[in-house]
Amino acid sequence: MKSLLKIIIAILLCGISQHAISQSFLRADGKKIVNDNGEILLRGMGLGGWVLQEPYMLRLSGIVKTQQELKDSIAVLIGKNRMEEFYEAWWENGIQKRDVDSLAAWGFNSLRMPLHYNQFTLPIEKEPVKGQNTWLEKGFAITDSLLSWCKANRIYLMLDLHAVPGGQGNDVSISDASEVRLWQSEENKQKTIALWRKLVERYVNEPWVGCYDIINEPNYGFQNPKEDKNGLKEKENAPLRELMIEITKAIREVDKNHLIVIEGNGWGNNYNGIFPLWDNNMAISFHKYWNFNNQQSIAGALKNREEQNAPLWMSESGENSNVWFTDAIRLFEKNNIGWSWWTYKKIGIACPMEIISPEGYEKLLDYWSGKGEKPDSEETYRILMQLAENYKIENTRFHRDYIDALFRQVATNKTIPFNQNILKKDKPLTIFAVDYDLGRNSYAYHDNDSANYRTSNPKLTGGNKGRLYRNDAVDIIACTDEKTNGYCVTGIESGEWLQYTINVEETGYYKCYIRFRLLNNKRQRNTSKLYFSVNGLKAGKELAISAPDDSWGTFLSEIYLKEGENVVRVNFKKGGIDFNWIELIRI
Repeated sequence: MKSLLKIIIAILLCGISQHAISQSFLRADGKKIVNDNGEILLRGMGLGGWVLQEPYMLRLSGIVKTQQELKDSIAVLIGKNRMEEFYEAWWENGIQKRDVDSLAAWGFNSLRMPLHYNQFTLPIEKEPVKGQNTWLEKGFAITDSLLSWCKANRIYLMLDLHAVPGGQGNDVSISDASEVRLWQSEENKQKTIALWRKLVERYVNEPWVGCYDIINEPNYGFQNPKEDKNGLKEKENAPLRELMIEITKAIREVDKNHLIVIEGNGWGNNYNGIFPLWDNNMAISFHKYWNFNNQQSIAGALKNREEQNAPLWMSESGENSNVWFTDAIRLFEKNNIGWSWWTYKKIGIACPMEIISPEGYEKLLDYWSGKGEKPDSEETYRILMQLAENYKIENTRFHRDYIDALFRQVATNKTIPFNQNILKKDKPLTIFAVDYDLGRNSYAYHDNDSANYRTSNPKLTGGNKGRLYRNDAVDIIACTDEKTNGYCVTGIESGEWLQYTINVEETGYYKCYIRFRLLNNKRQRNTSKLYFSVNGLKAGKELAISAPDDSWGTFLSEIYLKEGENVVRVNFKKGGIDFNWIELIRI
C-alpha cells in the first residue's frame, strides 16, 4: 500500500513539475531562445488580417491603402453604426478557440499577434486632454481571450505592435496610417512607450506571453526620407534605436522576465546603427520575402547573431509557393532559427485557411475600384456580414498542402496521396488532375517555375499562376468542362509531370483515359506529347495529343497495375495542354 502511495505521489509531483516547466518564460541565453526545459525552436503563425486588415488580404490592393480607408468606404455605404457592427463580427469570428486548437494540432508552438494601437488607446488627435492617454478595453479583452486559448494549448503568444501610434513607415498598409507622424512627434513616441508599459503591466506575470515584439517593420528613411522612403539605405537609424531603448527602459521598470524582440529598419532587416544591444534578454528579428533560400540570404542575420551573442527569430515570412516555404524553413532550422509564418487567414491560397468571397463581393470591389455601379445599403450590409461569417474557421477552405509544406515536407521527401484513390476491379476510378500527391517539387510533381524569387531576380516569379485550389508550383485555374471538380491544371510545360498514388484491388491491365484541352486557339493540329509511368517504369504508348481547336477531348492509353499501391505519373514530354482528369477502368 505504501509503495502504491509513493507511486501516486511521484506521478502527481511529476505532473506538477512538467506543468511548471512548460509554463516558464522564454528568454535569451547567448545565441539561443530557451525556457526552463532548455532550448526551444519557435514554429509560429502570424494572425495578420484579424485586428489589422492589410488591404491585399481582402483583394483590395490598389483600391484602398489602409484599414481606415476601408472603414471610411464601408461607412459611406452602410453608415458608421453598421460598419462598426461588421468589425465587431470580424473580430469575434476571426480567431476563436477552435482556431488555436487547430494550429496547435498542426504543430505550431507560438502565435504572433499583430496589435493595432487603436484598440488599446486613442490617437493623439482624439485625446480629450492633450498629452494624456485614454485606455480602451477592447484590445486587452481580445488579447486576454487569445492568451487563454494559447495557455490551454501550451502555445506561446508573441505580442507584436504592428500598427504604431503615428505610423512607423511609408508602407502605410502595415501601420494603418495615412502618413508617417511617429518619428517627428514626441507625443506619438510617448504614447507608444506608454502603451507598452500598459501592456506589460497587464501581462508581466504571464509566462505564456512569449515576447514583446516592440515595433513591427519600421520602414522610414531618417536621413533621406524623400529618396529612401522605406529606410533600406539608412546608415544610422538613430531615432529608431533611441525609441526602442526608451521602450525597453519602460518595459524593464515593470517586467524583468519577458523576452524583448527588436526589428531593424527597411521592413525589419536594416540594422545599421542599431547595435550594440542594450538589454541582456533580447532577440534580433528579421523578415524574409521573395529571395533565394541559401546561406547568403541570411548571412547578415547570422552575422548579427554572432557579433551580438543574441538569438535570432525570423518573425515574418510567407506569401509565396509551398516550394519556397519548405526550402526556407529547412534553411532556418538547419541554422537553428525559429520562425513565424504569414498569414493564417485571407482571401487567396497562400494561407492555411482561405476566406471564401461571399456572393456579391465582386460588385463591391468593382464599385470601389470605379468599374461598377454603387450597391445599395442593404445589399452591402449583407455582403459584408457574410464576409465576417465566412471568416469563421468552419466556413474557410483548409489548404492541407500549405501545412504539409511547413512541417512534413521539411523533414522528408516522401510523398503521400492527396486523396485516397482506390481502384476496384469492377468500377472505374476518376482522379482529377489537381489532386496529385502531396510532397515536394520533383517528388510529388515537377514544375519548372516553382516559386517567386523576385527580390533576387525580377524574372523569377513562379508559383501557381492561377492562384486557385493549391499553393504548390502547379498552375491551376477554374474548369468548366462537363465533368469537373471545378479546377484543372494549366500552363503545362515540356518536362513537367504529376504523380498520383493509387491503391489497386486487382492486378491487371487498365484502360487509362486522359481529359485534355490544347492551350491556344487557331492552331492547325498542334500537338502535345505525354506518356504514363508506373512505379518508375514507362507504361503504355506515348500519346501525341492534337486537335483543331481548344475544346475538351479524351485520349486513351493502356497500363498494367499490380495489386496494392501503385505510383502513376503523367509525364508531359511536350507541353501545351490543360489537364482535367484521368480515368482508369479494368480491361
